[in-house]
Amino acid sequence: MFAIVRTGGKQYRVAPGDKIVVEKLDGNAGDSVTLSDVLLAGNGSDLQGTDGLTVAAEIIAQSKAEKVVVFKKRRRHNYRRKKGHRQQHTILRIVSVGDHKAENRPQAAASETSVEQVTAADAASSGNPAPAPKKGRAPKQPAATGEATSFEGVAPANAGTAATHDVSTDNAPPATGGANETPEA
Repeated sequence: MFAIVRTGGKQYRVAPGDKIVVEKLDGNAGDSVTLSDVLLAGNGSDLQGTDGLTVAAEIIAQSKAEKVVVFKKRRRHNYRRKKGHRQQHTILRIVSVGDHKAENRPQAAASETSVEQVTAADAASSGNPAPAPKKGRAPKQPAATGEATSFEGVAPANAGTAATHDVSTDNAPPATGGANETPEA
């Protein structure tokens, strides 16, 4: 069974067992929350009435989103203002929709994941943009057997005689002081 609930000015499609990231709600990790603003409910393609239907959820964590930098500048006036903001949000696990409860899952696997992993995965699944990757090197990908790895600035083995960098002399300065050159008068 699924339901569409409204909280924090946004709408979310939820089913028992789902995890969602919503605007900050009052409560601590482990508290139960009831979402009573149910807009639509159904089971598969069959829609049901929402009279008195509630969605029960459990707060997993209270956390903050990635930093948003607000930078204002007026050119030629020496005016620069830089501020940052981290929106607070709540991570919820949907326990039940009406009288339909989530099936039991192994708790050992859930306790091993950190809040950062849950936040990134939940942000991606809730339609919010994924956080930007950290600066630095990209993670190494294992090469498939039989394929040559490519390095920056190095041509692959089957590239032939194609140059990997610009060797043209169109913008080069004229050569001077050559042995066969006659001086100009």
